[in-house]
Amino acid sequence: MKWQRKDVLAIEDMSVDEIRHILHTAKVMKEILMRPIKKLPTLKGKSVVNLFYEASTRTRTSFEMAGKVLGADTTSIAVAQSSVSKGESLYDTAKTIQAMRADLVIIRHSSSGSAKFLADILDAGVINAGDGQHAHPTQALLDIFTMEEQLGDMNGKKVVIVGDVLHSRVARSNAWCLQKLGVDVTFVGPPTLVPFEMEGLGVKLAHDLDSVLPGADVVMALRLQLERQKSGLFPSLREYSQLYGLTTERLKKTEKQSIILHPGPMNRNVEISDEVADSAQALIERQVTNGVAIRMALIYLLIGGSSNVVA
Repeated sequence: MKWQRKDVLAIEDMSVDEIRHILHTAKVMKEILMRPIKKLPTLKGKSVVNLFYEASTRTRTSFEMAGKVLGADTTSIAVAQSSVSKGESLYDTAKTIQAMRADLVIIRHSSSGSAKFLADILDAGVINAGDGQHAHPTQALLDIFTMEEQLGDMNGKKVVIVGDVLHSRVARSNAWCLQKLGVDVTFVGPPTLVPFEMEGLGVKLAHDLDSVLPGADVVMALRLQLERQKSGLFPSLREYSQLYGLTTERLKKTEKQSIILHPGPMNRNVEISDEVADSAQALIERQVTNGVAIRMALIYLLIGGSSNVVA
């Protein structure tokens, strides 16, 4: 298919064909990434700006590497040291970037809808690297890419996502992406973190992890923001770990060699035990590698046009 989008803001408005096109392109990108010399002239002369209002080592570095491998000039704006810290609005920052003639802007922001706001202003393409609790499309894409790489076609398979679903843009984007591809999705966690309103996403909800593990092909633990415990959303980290932590013993309940995913960074021995995190079942490091491939694919599709990607 011919790529038509200027921006990648969320999964829910993407077609299955578009998702498949991204995943196919990412396969080619991963082959390039695994070469001894991984540097292409494909996007030479193109400029990519990373605009991260929230701290993020993995995602920001992943986007930077993706752009550089494709030959683009990448610039990362350190928001804490920029005019934003002096009160500059997102609108004015956007107009400044526009004046610099950037070809693509990658934004992470604490406000839901910020990526759409930026995309409506800019002629340049925009990729949403996470906006508030709304969406994190590239994480969902790298997750399904990792699942299919290991398990093949995911249609009809079962994925259990456990943890703080309420505050998770990763969970929301995964719910949209996985269901579009025919996956059975269950959210599980404490009632305070998996409220019944989440049924609106079309997924199954549960509060007892052990009861939903049988038959799970994939179990994904979400990062627990430790400040949630201080706000009373669950009694203690110890109790959370006992009820929802992924352990080797607990994962036997799936009765299959389920794969384990985590968007990172991990709170070891809270969401996931050391033994599970370091096991062969856990594909957490592969998720990071695949994240670079997915982000290369999106950068290429948005500003690469028909140039020769395997040059």
